[in-house]
Amino acid sequence: MNGDMVYDVIVVGGGPTGMMLAAELRLHDVRVLVLEKDLEPAAIVRSLGLHVRSIEVLDQRGLLERFLARGKQYELGGHFAGIDTPLPDGLDTAHPYILGLPQPVTDRLLAEHAVELGAELRRGCELVGLSQDPDAATAELADGSRLRSRYLVGCDGGRSTVRKLLGIGFPGEPASNGWLLGEMQMTAPLDEVAAVVAEARRTHRGFGVGPVGDGRARVVVPAVGVAEDRTVPPTLDEIKDRLRTFAGTDFGVHSPYWLSRFDDATRLADRYRVGRVLLAGDAAHVHPPLGGQGLNLGVQDAFNLGWKLAAAIDGWAPDDLLDSYQSERRPVAADILTITRAQSELMSVEPGPQAVRRLLGDLIAFDNVNRYLIEKTTSIGIRYDFGEGPPLLGRRLRDVSVPQGHLYGLMHAGRGLLLDQTGRLSAAGWADRVDHVVGVSEELEVPAVLLRPDGHVAWIGDDQRELLTVLPRWFGPAADPGGPHQPAPAAQPPT
Repeated sequence: MNGDMVYDVIVVGGGPTGMMLAAELRLHDVRVLVLEKDLEPAAIVRSLGLHVRSIEVLDQRGLLERFLARGKQYELGGHFAGIDTPLPDGLDTAHPYILGLPQPVTDRLLAEHAVELGAELRRGCELVGLSQDPDAATAELADGSRLRSRYLVGCDGGRSTVRKLLGIGFPGEPASNGWLLGEMQMTAPLDEVAAVVAEARRTHRGFGVGPVGDGRARVVVPAVGVAEDRTVPPTLDEIKDRLRTFAGTDFGVHSPYWLSRFDDATRLADRYRVGRVLLAGDAAHVHPPLGGQGLNLGVQDAFNLGWKLAAAIDGWAPDDLLDSYQSERRPVAADILTITRAQSELMSVEPGPQAVRRLLGDLIAFDNVNRYLIEKTTSIGIRYDFGEGPPLLGRRLRDVSVPQGHLYGLMHAGRGLLLDQTGRLSAAGWADRVDHVVGVSEELEVPAVLLRPDGHVAWIGDDQRELLTVLPRWFGPAADPGGPHQPAPAAQPPT
């Protein structure tokens, strides 16, 4: 490899965050190289599914059908700290379900999508050094080669090499509890397993054994303390011993497919960007897996960052657009850390946390409380700070019906969208970045909305002069600032 070879972006880490980011960049013809240190895709099933906002993200990019074909839809309801509540009426989404999908399948589908769009993926490439100058970032690999790119993004997990090389602080709480995790064969009858597990979980909520198909059982059991090196997997004998400790039986587990560890370390990076290098996903935040937030949070980081980084590379990004990635996504991660910390406390069997748990169980019966927690955990309640305005401003718009089909079907190309119910507006000076769709939706109670490529509402109104002040904020200067603004023809949905 040649040290003078320049890519637009090098993504370090080929997991779901890295591959989602690579795909988003390729929608804008950004030259992307993904470096993944592992030779083969991971078989470990850390995540079991996708939340509502991640499902919407897939729909916005035309990917949902291939995911639905391989997953299973589960009824959405509240499960905060294991407290079950029904789905509130009228939840603000067209996708009120959880999509059950093992992480290796999600990883594979996102990688296939990115490669189909033209991203280059190199496995067995480990980053060991990093430097940058005003024009580029340089990645040094374990084989001694160097690669240059205009930007580099660390999507390389909680032990991020990129974050450490940048010297970014990662404050928070170290792990105080550890768990053993794995999939294996099991000889005990399922009804017996269910009864024993139900009894064990009365006093040990961080414990579970259950079938996952193909004769496999998924086992989660508290470990003896916290491992010094979480990358070293446990042995089957360790898992058997812990099963006997908590359940009085090892359920006849044997023939493991994979074994792993996790813990409850909770940390948030001080910064998401240093010059031409950025962080996304677990490289920027780690937390216990309660609520299944990790993979979803990373994919949504990539969805927020991709179009902004592409705009910087393309040369039309406003000065502070790339910095808005941190100002928008870091508070979201901080909220998730609060949610997982709270759930961790409520899972304790100590009298104090149990008293709070009982109180929350009463409060969560109120629709507003239940709705608030579900919107938090599914990330559909996020409202970025775009200044004063209607409640919809800064929120993502759900998938409403439009004469051309459905809204998300018009967003597959990753461009901005002016949904105009007046027929009098124009984004002509930004036609290379913003699609203009004229049509009335019975589900939209405002005259027009301007959507960013990530589906968040940047403007609401019907005043052309006001629109012309907002477009440059998110989409840079008009292509022809001195030219007249003529109404643009309605965009057709992508085929």
